[in-house]
Amino acid sequence: MGKPLMIQLEDDSRIEKLKEKTGAKTKIEVVRSALALLEADVLRLERIKRWEKAAKIVGKSGREILKDFRTPHRFKNLP
Repeated sequence: MGKPLMIQLEDDSRIEKLKEKTGAKTKIEVVRSALALLEADVLRLERIKRWEKAAKIVGKSGREILKDFRTPHRFKNLP
């Protein structure tokens, strides 16, 4: 059985407007799609934080490795 949820009048009117604009059949469909978007945004932010952490870990060693591949003539033979 579902859990009761108290929605403010302003939120209810926003949900109704979104329901009309998106073509959703029910209010809960609007709420579920909003939750899905919010979850996707949270996952994206978590992924970015993991990338930043990984970049900090390998950043210095990555620069050292790139120095090994730098040569003064590497662009000489390009068309």
